[in-house]
Amino acid sequence: MNEEIGFVGLGNMGAPMAKRLLDAGYRLVVTDMREDARRAFEELGARAVGSAREVADAAETIFISLPTPVIVEAVATEAGGLIDGGAIKRVIDLSTTGATTSARVAEKLAEKRIAHLDAPVSGGKHGAEKGTLAVMASGPKAHFELVQAMLRNIGKVFFIGEAAGLAQTMKLVNNLLSATAMAATSEAVVMAVKAGIDPSIAVDVINVGSGRNSASQDKFPKAIIPRSFDYGFTTGLMYKDLKLCMQEAEALGVQMLVANSVKQLWQIVHTELGPDSDFTQVVQVPEQWAGVTVGTPADK
Repeated sequence: MNEEIGFVGLGNMGAPMAKRLLDAGYRLVVTDMREDARRAFEELGARAVGSAREVADAAETIFISLPTPVIVEAVATEAGGLIDGGAIKRVIDLSTTGATTSARVAEKLAEKRIAHLDAPVSGGKHGAEKGTLAVMASGPKAHFELVQAMLRNIGKVFFIGEAAGLAQTMKLVNNLLSATAMAATSEAVVMAVKAGIDPSIAVDVINVGSGRNSASQDKFPKAIIPRSFDYGFTTGLMYKDLKLCMQEAEALGVQMLVANSVKQLWQIVHTELGPDSDFTQVVQVPEQWAGVTVGTPADK
């Protein structure tokens, strides 16, 4: 573990994942656009530098965790980015970009003999902090085997295949189901509350019955019924993932009628509540339409 590992992007998800690597004993060289994020990791024992290129000059293996496909592609492949580094041998992309962007980035990096591995994650900020994320990996098997032990510090690792973008498609499929559970459970619980049922009782029944899902088991008890709306994943990111999913489905020639309806609801949430709202606030749109509030009696 004497070799430095690079990490670019110390945001909501990147920071806890990078910290888990530090806690496991890896030496990190890190960067982020925000000076306070870089300074925080210096205090934790990492070496902070001012650019992605400097990270790529120092480390053979570099993790990136960035918010959008455009930013990922720019940081990885544009002049002055990772692609111009002197030490870099492989990039592990923990971001969600979609298969099309992934394939394009992999192709550009391959021209410089830099391997590209997709490793998008699912499980939210809490999962990143605890190391319980689902980590979906795809790319050259030999390079995956070199970094698999590192990835295990972040969560449970699944190798999806060697083709570029397969892990990205798996992540979008997962997030589509997560978004669907959030949207459908919000409408269902709002209906129960409108009829006069206590939301906590409604969610308890759902979680014992056949309707239980990730939203009813986790998001509703922790962030929606208490009205904290602090789950740590934004509406903007969820809507981005749904748009990417629909684009990939169209490219594959797959019809997704239910998914398109889910995307429409999230588009309304994105427009009315803004991209920076917590994604658990999706419930506020059907609440507004029904004229009720999903919350414990003390919160009403």
